[in-house]
Amino acid sequence: MNLEQKTYRNIFKETGKTDEQIRRKLEEAWNTFFVDDEERIYHEAGDDMGYLCDTGNNDARTEGMSYGMMMCVQLDKKDEFDRIWKWAKTYMYMEDGENEGYFAWSCETSGKKNAEGPAPDGEEFFAMALFFASHRWGDGEGIFNYSAQAREILRACLHKGENGRLGHAMWNRDNKQILFVPGCPFTDPSYHLPHFYELFALWADEEDRQFWKEAADASREYLKNACHEKTGLCSEYANFDGSPLDKELPWGYFGNYFSDAYRTAANIAIDAEWFGEDKGHLDVPLRQMKFFGTDIEAIRCVYAVDGTPVDKTVLHPLGLLATIAQGALAVPYSEEKGSDFEVAKQWVEWFWNQPMRKGERRYYDNCLYMFALLALSGNYRIW
Repeated sequence: MNLEQKTYRNIFKETGKTDEQIRRKLEEAWNTFFVDDEERIYHEAGDDMGYLCDTGNNDARTEGMSYGMMMCVQLDKKDEFDRIWKWAKTYMYMEDGENEGYFAWSCETSGKKNAEGPAPDGEEFFAMALFFASHRWGDGEGIFNYSAQAREILRACLHKGENGRLGHAMWNRDNKQILFVPGCPFTDPSYHLPHFYELFALWADEEDRQFWKEAADASREYLKNACHEKTGLCSEYANFDGSPLDKELPWGYFGNYFSDAYRTAANIAIDAEWFGEDKGHLDVPLRQMKFFGTDIEAIRCVYAVDGTPVDKTVLHPLGLLATIAQGALAVPYSEEKGSDFEVAKQWVEWFWNQPMRKGERRYYDNCLYMFALLALSGNYRIW
């Protein structure tokens, strides 16, 4: 595949939206997320830093920080990208101890660490956003030598614990699967990003490129197994064979289709768009669309992965809607009545007509909303 000549679907145009409508939608979302004093999630700090706040917990997380960097590089917002990255390196990066080389997953908005452990989805998004920044804007010096910083992160992710180095790697070297946290015996399906690993196999340290290629294959196979054959749903946390985690953790039970798990279909959609290598996982978004059916209110209930309703209300209905709509990228375009694309088009319309979330719980929903907006407008690209 020639990455420089790749084209990207604009699902909004396929469903009848004009260039001006799409441009205005993106601009409004950017202003809400990054600029508006009442609703923004991004905040500048000092002369040259910035952070994204989890408004429900009043902290900055590697999840949101790395997401913000990915949004910025996709939209050519270098100043905001550099500010977020400098805040992350200044306050979140751990320079010594067991987790040296990783980023603390949560910090107070003042910069004080709330935890001394990492969340691997942050590291993989940091690395991918940095590679894209290197290719889009060129490498600078120090922490702004983006490609060097990306390779350093991935080096830690794979080689912690080797040759007397403290700590644990973020990937299981035997089955090539990403871990929920370093050293733990299970994974999180929404952390599996084979489309990122394909690119790490091109740009990471040469000695690790074969691993990343194998990790991409392993994650595609894993996603096929983790997503239910009929509903397409997966659990928040899962065993290495894809089955839902069957034990309750100190902070709750995570064997149902719940907040983390929503991202899985969106990730599969980007893999379909960027690479299209089907291991039996690319129809997961369509399976989900058909499971939820034609009643948008169905997304307000929590489900077991087999579709059994659970007596619990979703925390992030907009995020769930956004990720299912983003799944349209995995559904081939068709003008035929009754086609699968007609099913996907309904979800895209629902998403298009839904405003961004307001209030204290808006952080996660609006992150997923922004990614869906980028993806469905053809603006979530390989750089």
